Amino acid sequence: MLEESRLKELRELAFKYSLLNAVKHGGKASLKAVVSKVLGEKPDLKSFVKQLIPLISQVVEEVNRLTLEEQLNTIRINWPELLEERKALEKKSLPPLPNAIEGRVVTRFAPNPDYTIHLGNARSAYLSYVYAEIYRGEMVLRFEDTDPRIKASFPDSYVKIKEDLKWLGIKWSREYIQSLRLQIYYEIARELVKRGGAYVDKCSINLFRKLRNQGKECPHRSLDSSSHLEELDKMIEGAYSEGEAVVRVKTDLEHPDPSVRDWVALRIIDTSRNPHPLVGDKYIVWPTYNYAAGVDDYLMGITHIFRGKEHMTNTVKQKYVYERLGWKYPEAIHFGRLSLEGVVLSKSLMRRRVREGYEVYDDIRFGTLSALRRRGIVPEAIHEVIREVGLSPLDAKISYVNLAAINRKIIDPIACRYMYVEDPVEVVVEGLPEEHSVKVTRHPTLKTYDEVVFKGPRLSVYLAKSDAETLVRRGMIRLMELANVKFIERINNGRILINAMYIDNSLETAQKNNLQIVQWAPVSDCVVVEVLKPFGDSIVRSLGYAERSIERVNSGDIIQFYRYGFVRIEKTSTGIRAIFAHT
Repeated sequence: MLEESRLKELRELAFKYSLLNAVKHGGKASLKAVVSKVLGEKPDLKSFVKQLIPLISQVVEEVNRLTLEEQLNTIRINWPELLEERKALEKKSLPPLPNAIEGRVVTRFAPNPDYTIHLGNARSAYLSYVYAEIYRGEMVLRFEDTDPRIKASFPDSYVKIKEDLKWLGIKWSREYIQSLRLQIYYEIARELVKRGGAYVDKCSINLFRKLRNQGKECPHRSLDSSSHLEELDKMIEGAYSEGEAVVRVKTDLEHPDPSVRDWVALRIIDTSRNPHPLVGDKYIVWPTYNYAAGVDDYLMGITHIFRGKEHMTNTVKQKYVYERLGWKYPEAIHFGRLSLEGVVLSKSLMRRRVREGYEVYDDIRFGTLSALRRRGIVPEAIHEVIREVGLSPLDAKISYVNLAAINRKIIDPIACRYMYVEDPVEVVVEGLPEEHSVKVTRHPTLKTYDEVVFKGPRLSVYLAKSDAETLVRRGMIRLMELANVKFIERINNGRILINAMYIDNSLETAQKNNLQIVQWAPVSDCVVVEVLKPFGDSIVRSLGYAERSIERVNSGDIIQFYRYGFVRIEKTSTGIRAIFAHT
């Protein structure tokens, strides 16, 4: 038994690590992670783990009832060095930002809510957040939803994206939705037209392209700004239909990239046919990506932009707006693509797959954060992958094997072990002691166990078919923690059944005979578990048996099936499902 003074000390330690873990994961601490941290600092307490877990569990619940801001404030007051250590770690692994001033860095993550976040665009989100933290700045979350026709938003994606960001441990200080800011874009457009930096073009698209490709201006370009202001107001009032007029930014008509030449800033979209999920058909003049993003980056005080190198042309385009309005352009950091082999990362392809019957966001064949989370990948593994590739301009293709190796390193110290049997064969063991108990190890390092009592002399267990064949072929096998047994006979009376005889429970016997150690599930006290594994475009579903203790596992917990792999548990109305993560 631990003394009261020692328990008080441990409670404070658990409180500290609960706060740090909660802040890292959007406000919710994990009991297993906190237990691992406490025992890592106080390894002499491992023998008291059964006494400690209720205490730590109580502390975790207490911390999780606090708001994220309350958690951060408590750390700042009591353990400010923890936040400094975290920033120092990030700073060490990432290069410094150009022209960054402590306390004045403002970054942004600007997703289009036409789906949710995948590993590729999580890179921009994570880097934006981490650099804002390093430089004591702030991160803005901005939903770029100004294309109700081609990139129509999913109404629930606004919420889903925020959920995924919080799971990744990302926090933001301000939040905007572009579709609610159209009047602002109109006012900036009027100012741009007044200064001669933009104009209303009523040429057909074919005529404009012909002139553009020849480096010539369209007939409307040289008209005075007052006439363009009138035309802009007429566009907004609904005098023109879709395709009859656009607002173009004046650029260099001889620019080597034709797409840069007088690019479109605002266009008309018939929202009676393509209503926006938030504002319906209230507006018909909508800003393009480059115009809205460029304007907002200035108005929101963004100092550093993190985005893929495919946006380099967009940077060129947006700078014309800044030049015309006398604004200073933010530092733009462009990096290569980050992709994950073996999963779907294209948002358009994912949306198509959903129409074909895939699950909406967390189908385990997708590379969305929701899907990776469902597969048992933890946020820290994604953080590490993004830190490794950093700001490199080169494309990076990560294999799932590499991601799994990083994930395994993080979850192995805290994931409990359970016995699961796939493709089961019943084995009847005779000659067991009349009554004996077995300690099934839940975690070898934390030294946690479950004690199971059996009454002999006969016990039926399920073994995996391959292990049953090993028993027949080699004549002997060791049932994990239970017994060494020898093969007697195979009976085939409509189902495969094997008879075996108890030898003893000595590890020395197993080692002397080099016995295969196998997991098992008691026939009279087991649970059916469905396991899902992604395999290319398919999902392999299999049924097996697990020991009854698995019913105590919470939905969402990541555990390890002995000799099988790590899985994430889902409790459903029909039973227990395990999503295979990796070995």
